[in-house]
Amino acid sequence: MGKQDSGSIDQWAKIRLVSLRLALAAFVILVADIPLHAIESHKQSLMLMGSGFEITAIATEKATAQQAVGIAIAEIQRIEKLISEWDSTSQTAAINRNAGIRAVKVDRELVDLIRRALSVSKLTGGAFDISFASMAKVWKFDRREHPLPDSTVVQQASQHINWRNIQVDTARNTVFLTQQGMRIGFGAIGKGYAANRAKHKMQQLPGVVGGVVNASGDLTAWGQSNHPDGWSVQLANPDSRQKPIGWIRLNNMSIVTSGDYEHYFTSNGKRYSHIIDPRTGYPVVGLKSVTIICADAELADALATSVSVLGIDDGLYLINQLNGVEGLIIDEDNQLHPSKNMQINYYGNAQ
Repeated sequence: MGKQDSGSIDQWAKIRLVSLRLALAAFVILVADIPLHAIESHKQSLMLMGSGFEITAIATEKATAQQAVGIAIAEIQRIEKLISEWDSTSQTAAINRNAGIRAVKVDRELVDLIRRALSVSKLTGGAFDISFASMAKVWKFDRREHPLPDSTVVQQASQHINWRNIQVDTARNTVFLTQQGMRIGFGAIGKGYAANRAKHKMQQLPGVVGGVVNASGDLTAWGQSNHPDGWSVQLANPDSRQKPIGWIRLNNMSIVTSGDYEHYFTSNGKRYSHIIDPRTGYPVVGLKSVTIICADAELADALATSVSVLGIDDGLYLINQLNGVEGLIIDEDNQLHPSKNMQINYYGNAQ
């Protein structure tokens, strides 16, 4: 992979301006206590977007905190209706049905989300690609042992993966997949986007002074907590989520972990992650988890998948070129590979 321009992250920012895992089982575990100085809080855990969400609001009044959580839930449900590839009535499903046939007019919000996804594809040399969804029926990540699919089947399906064949017309607000058989899906970016939007909605409510949206490990935290440096978040051990390797402080930041801990299968004793390398059509191997920290949950979500695909060397190189982005890779031998400015408070002999 060639060297990336550190200014490429600005492209993401410019485009943005234009525009089933339980939360407690997630790799990123929120451990901050509710503030102790007469601030009210409300927390709710529920299933959204096929994943466990935990939403916390801190406000000057209990009723305000409850209202904020309700607003966040409604926003996530709205987004799910927009981007779900499995809901036949969604705009995303309409795009997929018309692959190779015609362009589909969609909401500007979806156009902008796809454009940002394509910018990450360009940034990562194709390691991130929302058209990976054409592989959905090829692989079965059921945590069981079974043979690999026939290589011909993988090759045929992977021919439909190519982010360059996603045409977006911003003047008409249309999206066209140029080849029949193509599909797009937002599994590698959708929860991060939903977390961002939920946070935005909560922040708009007067009286809300802080909060957390934890979308099965796609976590964004902001505002008031029980510590002046921000919320405290633990990084769990891939082999034992009850034994964290360390902790960090988040101050108006997001943290996302991708890994093989929940969705995977084994073949001849080898573990295959649910993350597909769009360049080959095969699942990622050799890494247990990738954690990304930055201000934007959507970007962190996309980069966690990208780095999982790129691997240790190219993945760390990419992270180290991006301002305001840090990361941690844990390989299959439990070796830790932090980015150059990643600051982790390790427990015991975890480092």
